[in-house]
Amino acid sequence: SSGINAEYGEFSRSCLPFCCACLTLGSVNQSKMSAKSGAKIFKQRCDQCHTVEAGGKHKTGPNLNGLIGSKTGQKAGFSYTDANKSKGITWTPETLDVYLTNPKKYIPGTKMVFAGLKKKKDRDDLIAYLVKSTK
Repeated sequence: SSGINAEYGEFSRSCLPFCCACLTLGSVNQSKMSAKSGAKIFKQRCDQCHTVEAGGKHKTGPNLNGLIGSKTGQKAGFSYTDANKSKGITWTPETLDVYLTNPKKYIPGTKMVFAGLKKKKDRDDLIAYLVKSTK
């Protein structure tokens, strides 16, 4: 399972994160991603609440090191909502794309106040940065 939930219409929305026409298949267009641009987006929109480096501290949000391949709500030492703990998806570029479009829609009950990234290119770039920086 890709973690993309058709119940929320992610397959049909043209604004899905980090993809182009290939999103209708639930995949991310990695050839168009720019980790350099994503780093700027992370600095502007994410780093006030998150860190990415190994051993980085939790802030308002959890440290994201090891994000890709991890399950929702499982980072040791961070207090997650029940919604995050019980979502049960594995973070992949595809699930991040859906989540970053509208976090509160993908995980109702999350405490993350981030409204999401509406532009697909911005999501693609941020995901490219997260894939690279959270290994």
